[in-house]
Amino acid sequence: MPRAAPPPIRTAEFVRRRRQLMKLAGEDAILILPAAAERIRNRDSTYPFRQDSDFWYLSGFNEPEAVLVLVPGRSHGEALLFCRDRDPEREAWDGPRAGPEGAVEAFGFDDAYPISDIDDILPGLIEGRSRVFYHFGRDVEFDLKLIGWVNRVRAQIRNGAESPHEFMDLGHPLHDLRLFKSPAEIKLMRHSAAIAAEAHVRAIQATRPGLFEYSIEAELLHSFRRHNAVPSYESIVGAGANACVLHYRANSAALKAGDLLLIDAGAEYQGYASDITRTFPISGSYSREQRALYDLVLNAQAAAIAAVRPGNSWIAPHEAAVSVLTEGLLSLGLLRGTLKACLADESYKRFYMHKTGHWLGLDVHDVGEYRIGGDFRLLEPGMVLTIEPGLYIAPGSKSVPAKWQGIGIRIEDDVLVTAADHEVLTTAAPKDAEAIEALMARA
Repeated sequence: MPRAAPPPIRTAEFVRRRRQLMKLAGEDAILILPAAAERIRNRDSTYPFRQDSDFWYLSGFNEPEAVLVLVPGRSHGEALLFCRDRDPEREAWDGPRAGPEGAVEAFGFDDAYPISDIDDILPGLIEGRSRVFYHFGRDVEFDLKLIGWVNRVRAQIRNGAESPHEFMDLGHPLHDLRLFKSPAEIKLMRHSAAIAAEAHVRAIQATRPGLFEYSIEAELLHSFRRHNAVPSYESIVGAGANACVLHYRANSAALKAGDLLLIDAGAEYQGYASDITRTFPISGSYSREQRALYDLVLNAQAAAIAAVRPGNSWIAPHEAAVSVLTEGLLSLGLLRGTLKACLADESYKRFYMHKTGHWLGLDVHDVGEYRIGGDFRLLEPGMVLTIEPGLYIAPGSKSVPAKWQGIGIRIEDDVLVTAADHEVLTTAAPKDAEAIEALMARA
């Protein structure tokens, strides 16, 4: 059972983030960021609304039809929000809205305006600014609106108006801020990890031959929702050879005795994601071949996690995992040659074709550069990443004995880089083979 839920991120932290970003952008800039749009699922039904991660990071405002505008150094207020007006008739159908007044009172904005007034107000805010920071290419419709507002300013140049002459990628300064998690964010990520770990335990205990992959997915969803979380991505529940499909999503096959079940699933709590993968025997016990490959992946993960510490390169955990996996594949006869040669020619990629991790945060594959100046960046305190080595021996693999074919294994945990070392956030989900078998025996 996860601990008591941590409090939401305070308004003061959102205010601080906006100020940090404006300081990086400079006083001659304007930063413009629209909220996520509601998306039609079918006919007049929409998908569940999920706020744009960048917008959420800077505002904590969870409504569509809004635009965040930051104007560094503006004497009448630097942080502005355009949002929907209050509308009792619509709110009776769709729920309460903050309105411009609520945006100022509850979300710490200096000023707020009805979204219907943006055409009249935003060109005046753009005028006099030399640089526009914006995510070009994300939303073609909004791109055209922004170009239209800028062109209105340019049309007034003969009358003394000053038009922007640079358009900058908003992600460059913003995503480096997001890469380093604050204490409040880390608390939310620990909680998200605890929810996901409980879900994996429930799923492991529920697994038995004769069920279907979707039956186990339902167990995950039950755990997520009972703790006010949602899936952080579409859960992967792959039995047998389906585990060899990296992004398997059908979740419809029967669970067969003697096969493994791979579950890659995470929870999202207050916007923050977790990401866990566990692979375990449907019948409750690993076969000899399954156990040999499983222990190899587990050892590779241990080596990779040990490499997560400040000052190490981002790529160090991957290199550690690859070395262990390749040496193990050689000892099992699945690769031939020397360790040095197999690492050099990357022959291990036949069975391990992805990297060992990714950044984690408001997005499952979170923002942040992996290289700086062409070199892999160094790990620093406050970064959170996944460590997820695997082996995938698909059916029909040439020159591979049949006893190994159809086995797919991945083991994934979420790891925080701390001041001196690291913290694994997802330890509550067992991964030692004996612990998993014992857990299934008690079910």
